Amino acid sequence: MRGHSRRIPVALAGIALAVSLGQATAVAIPPPSIDPGRVPPNSAPSGPKTELRDPCSTTQPVGDLAEVPAPQRALDLESVWPLSTGRGQTVAVIDTGVERHSRLPGLIPGGDYVSAGDGTQDCDAHGTLVAGIIAANRNGQTGFAGVAPDARILSIRQSSNIYRETDGRKDAEGQNAKGVGNVSTLARAIRHAADFPGVTVINISEVACVPAGAGDSATLGAAVDYAARIKDIVVVAAAGNLDSEACRASNPPPNPAAPHASPWDSVTTIATPAWYDDQVLAVGSVNPDGAPSAFTVPGPWVDVAAPGTDITSLDPRRPEPTGLTNSVNGGSVQGTSFAAPYAAGTAALIRSRFPQLNARQVMDRIEQTAHAPAGGWDPFVGHGVIDPAAAVTAEVPGATSPHGAQSTAMAIPDAPTPPDHRPRNVAVAGVGGVAALLGLGLLASFPLRRRLQRDGGETSAG
Repeated sequence: MRGHSRRIPVALAGIALAVSLGQATAVAIPPPSIDPGRVPPNSAPSGPKTELRDPCSTTQPVGDLAEVPAPQRALDLESVWPLSTGRGQTVAVIDTGVERHSRLPGLIPGGDYVSAGDGTQDCDAHGTLVAGIIAANRNGQTGFAGVAPDARILSIRQSSNIYRETDGRKDAEGQNAKGVGNVSTLARAIRHAADFPGVTVINISEVACVPAGAGDSATLGAAVDYAARIKDIVVVAAAGNLDSEACRASNPPPNPAAPHASPWDSVTTIATPAWYDDQVLAVGSVNPDGAPSAFTVPGPWVDVAAPGTDITSLDPRRPEPTGLTNSVNGGSVQGTSFAAPYAAGTAALIRSRFPQLNARQVMDRIEQTAHAPAGGWDPFVGHGVIDPAAAVTAEVPGATSPHGAQSTAMAIPDAPTPPDHRPRNVAVAGVGGVAALLGLGLLASFPLRRRLQRDGGETSAG
């Protein structure tokens, strides 16, 4: 296992996939296993018959456009961009769709599992916020920019909390949407993204939570394994939010009385696909002070953390260059959904700067350069808060030098001719000999002087 074992109010906390939750109790579970033979086939995105039953999410524009958002300042992205901007990378965003926006000039339609679209419609506003954090280009009119502003986004709409399926039956007037998207369509979307030409990173800000011991979708596990191991793609997933309906039951923190116990022995809730630790970089959320956010779901699979509060990103309702929002449906934007794209953007920065690194090496570099908590790995923030600047510059054990330096054999110069010290040595020896003779003469005179002094003393005393 990677990590320690190898060893909105929340306006928009995240998109929870449809699953059934039972009573959560702590049980000892092994890390997930993968059956590669269960990977779904790559087919054109398609979904069930759906309809829009609720109004699309509303947003409010940012007041101070010049202000650099707190997460961007905390990660010191200004110091990273002279070294890497993510150029040449394509990040697949599997989410609620991404609206076309002037700050995402390279947006690629990837398909729609929710409705009859191409992936560039976002009624929920969630996917556009995620994509903006990853790759919104820089603009002199605003302080906000994405982590990897020259990367491209592939948008695949896979879920929505506002659409609902229709099956021909007449519904009660005013019935709200139940949401569209499940682990089956997520698996299909991952396979589709993995086979899309040029994709090097996949961001999944969606979580399905199930009680420990209830099992998981073999198809989903096979899909993330296919993307990470076969297609060499960095797969980043949100750890999940405790305040979402699907993930209310938290896993317990480490027991100080049993410091060496495996955290897999006390799991109550599985958050998927985050729990596929060997294939996925699972990201928790921290507050501006670096402390774990109260809503972040802990677990033995959490690898790193990133800012998940005070979020500003692209406004799906205002596509102009200054179209930014930090409020959806009247509430602030926060959640592990928005911590994950900071890590995904960092992965794009690394892959652009070090194209020779494979997906595993990129994930290891993010973990090894994170700001580790005082007690080492922990289930809330993993190996610590990501540091994009360190991730693209630090010397990481076993990794290629970040500066691309090569060892070069150099000729050893001839040793210089040693100086002739013989005259000096003779002179020093001579002086030493004379000093020795004088010393011996002085010592020999001591008994005679003492005797004469004694004799003189006895005569005067009579």
